[in-house]
Amino acid sequence: MTIAPGAWLGLLGGGQLGRMFCMAAQSLGYKVAVLDPGDDSPAGSVADRHFRADYLDPDALAALAALCAAATTEFENVPAPALDVLARKARVAPSASSVAIAQDRISEKTFLSGHGFGLAPFAVLRSGEDARNVDPALLPGIVKSARFGYDGKGQIRVTTQDEVAQAYVAMRGQPCVLERLVALACEVSVIVARNERGDTATWPVAENWHRDGILDVSIAPARVDATVTTAARELATAVAVALDYRGVLCVEMFVTRDARIVVNEIAPRPHNSGHYTIDACVTSQFEQQARVLADLPFGDPHQHTPAVMVNILGDAWYEGADSDTMREPDWRAVLAHPRAKLHLYGKAEARRGRKMGHVTCLAATLDEALATARDVKRVLAIPGADTL
Repeated sequence: MTIAPGAWLGLLGGGQLGRMFCMAAQSLGYKVAVLDPGDDSPAGSVADRHFRADYLDPDALAALAALCAAATTEFENVPAPALDVLARKARVAPSASSVAIAQDRISEKTFLSGHGFGLAPFAVLRSGEDARNVDPALLPGIVKSARFGYDGKGQIRVTTQDEVAQAYVAMRGQPCVLERLVALACEVSVIVARNERGDTATWPVAENWHRDGILDVSIAPARVDATVTTAARELATAVAVALDYRGVLCVEMFVTRDARIVVNEIAPRPHNSGHYTIDACVTSQFEQQARVLADLPFGDPHQHTPAVMVNILGDAWYEGADSDTMREPDWRAVLAHPRAKLHLYGKAEARRGRKMGHVTCLAATLDEALATARDVKRVLAIPGADTL
């Protein structure tokens, strides 16, 4: 049943993804209530109402369910039981079951492999004995924590069995996954939306480059062969169908040097690599998230303009890599590019490695967009301009 504009939509999570969801939902005429424990969160500061409470606070969940016709999430580590509580009185997308799979690497990989999706070879580490006796064929690899790992956190590269055992100890003996490194051509991602009727829509494939484990640049459309593009969009859709997913989902993938595509991980929410959709597509990932939640028809995901998205971390506020001196970045120089679209997330404190905003560089051609992105990187002293 369609939820008409003017109604309240709920959101669990107060980060920048929630902020952009709020703005998109409000532009459609909805009011948004955010449940988040932060005092001054990016989403809470623009929401129509902010419940400052823990995600499992029974009174806050009851109040949110009583106010909102439907609710969604903006990050995958929202406790799945909170979604189950909300689902008793309101429409919830994604479901607790989908989120529970995606927020645990062991569950995620077991689910994906069980449904026949290609993955990098992996092993589950639940004990020190598991870590000491891994198959050498899985090396070199990366030990990844099963839960609460993102932006390179909770990941340790290893080359020997001894290093695997040491990494397991460093993870405080929590369940982990050892994943073999694969020979990469590039990393890509696809954002897919799926509604209550099982209809799906995908955006163009984004090509992603990381720095220190954090997304640095997304290039859309990706500079890959058309057969890879088609296969990646079909794979993302198949994952959403297998999950019986509702909402917006990101599927991150590795493209190997022999042109195979393997799933890296899934994120049950809009994604950093899909931020380009705000300015370069007819319908953004955030507007689509609101449309699915309210059971409105899909918006057109067509990309009308080539785009390169540059992440802005808190490092841009520092005088240099080794300096503690801070200053405001030169936004005037960034916006001297008339087709550079600046998005700042309203975070009061700039810290190194903290996502503070992004710039989407638009142009008639991808080469022109890349040239603008290089200049934006230089202005903001973001490394890697010459290799982009």
